[in-house]
Amino acid sequence: MSADLTVRLAQLSSMKKRELWALWKQLFKGTAPPQIRRELLIRILAFRIQEQVHGGLSAETRNRLRELARQFATNPDAEIAGISRIKPGTRLIRVWQGQSHHVTVLDQGYSYSGKRYSSLSQIARLITGTRWSGPLFFGLKRGSGENHHADGS
Repeated sequence: MSADLTVRLAQLSSMKKRELWALWKQLFKGTAPPQIRRELLIRILAFRIQEQVHGGLSAETRNRLRELARQFATNPDAEIAGISRIKPGTRLIRVWQGQSHHVTVLDQGYSYSGKRYSSLSQIARLITGTRWSGPLFFGLKRGSGENHHADGS
């Protein structure tokens, strides 16, 4: 981060609310919401300043955020499945019933026992013979309680 940017960001916390509103008007070409808390105002302005210096979100990220917003608008309690970004070449190892199972992350999908699979859940099902969450089975996310089977068994 450049020294100028660091100074600009540091100055935000010492600015009065009317100065922050003026900066908002300059950066967003509009007025700030009147009930916005000062702390949130500072965070949004800091993001906008950094965005102007470093560029904004990628088109892929903006699209993903729009998709998530639509899903939450439809069902505010929806559980949104995150896409795990594991680097290709990563090796996942899981010991199951005394046998070690090795999975390699590919650009698209996974390699296990010389075959390609599109999901970790397919591999977990193949290994265990039951329906498992693949990310849970390979330790990429935590489950709730002791029951980790997708079908509840």
